[in-house]
Amino acid sequence: MTPTPLDILETYWGYERFKPSQELAITSVLAGKDTCVFLPTGGGKSLCFQIPALAEPGICIVVSPLVALMQDQVENLKSRGIKAQLLKSGMPYKEIDQKLDNCVYGNYKFLYLSPERLQQDLVQQRIAKMNVNFIAVDEAHCISQWGHDFRPAYREISILKELHPQVPIIALTATATSQVKKDIVDELGLKAPSIVEKSFERTNISFLNVFSNDKMNDLFSMLNKSKPSSIVYVRNRSASMELSDFLNKKGLKSTFFHGGITQAEKQKRLASWLAEEHHIMIATNAFGMGIDKASVRQVIHYHLPESMESYYQEAGRAGRDGLPAEATILYNESDKQRLNNQFVKTIPSFEAVQVVYKALMSNFRVAYGEGENKTFDFNFHEFCLRYKLHTILTYNTLNLLDRLSVISLDKSFQKKTKLKFLVSSEQLIHFIDAHTQYALLVRTLLRTYGGVFEQELTVNTQLLKKKTGFNDAEVYSQLEALEKHGLLSAEFIKQDLSITLIPPREDKYTLNPLRKYIVQYQENKLQKAETVLKYIDEVSMCLQRFILSYFGEKDFGVCGTCSNCLKAKAKATKEPDSKHYKNIELFILKTLNQSESNSKEIIQKSDFPKAAVLESLQQLLEKGKIKLTSKNTYIKK
Repeated sequence: MTPTPLDILETYWGYERFKPSQELAITSVLAGKDTCVFLPTGGGKSLCFQIPALAEPGICIVVSPLVALMQDQVENLKSRGIKAQLLKSGMPYKEIDQKLDNCVYGNYKFLYLSPERLQQDLVQQRIAKMNVNFIAVDEAHCISQWGHDFRPAYREISILKELHPQVPIIALTATATSQVKKDIVDELGLKAPSIVEKSFERTNISFLNVFSNDKMNDLFSMLNKSKPSSIVYVRNRSASMELSDFLNKKGLKSTFFHGGITQAEKQKRLASWLAEEHHIMIATNAFGMGIDKASVRQVIHYHLPESMESYYQEAGRAGRDGLPAEATILYNESDKQRLNNQFVKTIPSFEAVQVVYKALMSNFRVAYGEGENKTFDFNFHEFCLRYKLHTILTYNTLNLLDRLSVISLDKSFQKKTKLKFLVSSEQLIHFIDAHTQYALLVRTLLRTYGGVFEQELTVNTQLLKKKTGFNDAEVYSQLEALEKHGLLSAEFIKQDLSITLIPPREDKYTLNPLRKYIVQYQENKLQKAETVLKYIDEVSMCLQRFILSYFGEKDFGVCGTCSNCLKAKAKATKEPDSKHYKNIELFILKTLNQSESNSKEIIQKSDFPKAAVLESLQQLLEKGKIKLTSKNTYIKK
């Protein structure tokens, strides 16, 4: 007896029923129809193609741009006893060939791959031989030039339709405006597709914009109220570590997460947060893929997001259990300037892309016409110093080159060491017999790497850590000690980025065809940053309504719980007279006559409500009667 979708759900996932939108999507796909699934974050989109794929004979091809997300889904499927393969960048030809053979002959149910892989003849030839039951296009907004993460390679996905014209396509995304939804249907060539969508409205989330002149202490106050499970998003790695350290010193249990820590460390920190050992996660946008924690009560953006799409996706990680939750942007005037200086001014132009690409080719000594599918490790900051490049602009350019399928960028942090033994093997054995504390590391080196007496070799210290059980400090201190004893020469290398060249180096022939996409990308990013600033400056419209309107929804009321709705309620309950605010303004000006002060000091000196003082400060700033200094203090103009 053939198992039903509900049987499969219960057998592999342990759930007894589908969400209504999941059921609609699964029914449509199993009926052989092209299907678009537009569901908000946490809507369970992956099951919409995984269940049909398990219900029918054959293999499902899953296209996704995000290696981390693909790895997470493949590992998740394998943990449930489901056979799945992943093709990622940097794999040698032989391994790709073997994995594709497994998919043709090995009864695998899923093949995950990036859109760039689809452009390879080998991959197309093998997919043509596969018994494909469905084609799933994840993060489908990437196909639209109006999407927040446009990738030209997505427009080549239609090759799958040519290889398997009768196979239904299911396109999925959590962030799509009306224009992007239309582009998805048109660019994928979907035939009268079923549209499964759910309003992006999250009635249990209160969207709050909070102006603050003392962000660190206000953040502490927000997190200290009831100590709920929380995520705090920041824009850079150093901020994640600094804020976590600050909160821990104040007695709150927090940890941090960013793209520069090892995979093992990421898993450790995630497990600690999921188990509530640390109930606060301070993270960059590297945190989020595959995160499935329903009880997050607060998501706070400590820095302004770069687009409404990324903000709503991250904010949507709050309250997935349906209980009340808050999504807050904590900001001040300097944040608006920072968005302009650190984001808008560092969106790559075509000229910037040319400069960085040329520097990469020079740094890795790639000859014209060479380099295809070759991988290079390097230290990002040393690279920028060597070629006198602006770090943020260069980092954004590398990410853009990744989106444009010129390179594949791997941000995993690596530590490697070049070393060579300077003594004979007999002398080395004699030494460790007399100094037994070095025996384990030396013997591990000799067993793992051949030729260390003849030539300089690159040693992976992460592998040494794993085999010896030592930590970073122990491995490096022992290697340094062995070097001081004159037994070896060592060069310690810290590599934080790795790139794989996708097409060979062809300079203008590589980049010129992409000029229009780069210009469009720049314009698109600017428009999205402007929308974020409009959202922050919005003082009367319901914030949930603002968001839903941005995503093209029309029939909605006010949420009643966002900061603007709460302000409107308070105003209707008790309308403060202009004389009241005039008194507060006079008090503030009198205080600033005596000395410059921050908002906290002004509030402490006054008998007025905190909210009224903060609003009066904002009004005085807008009137030009006071100004904010670089120290976040106020002075009279």
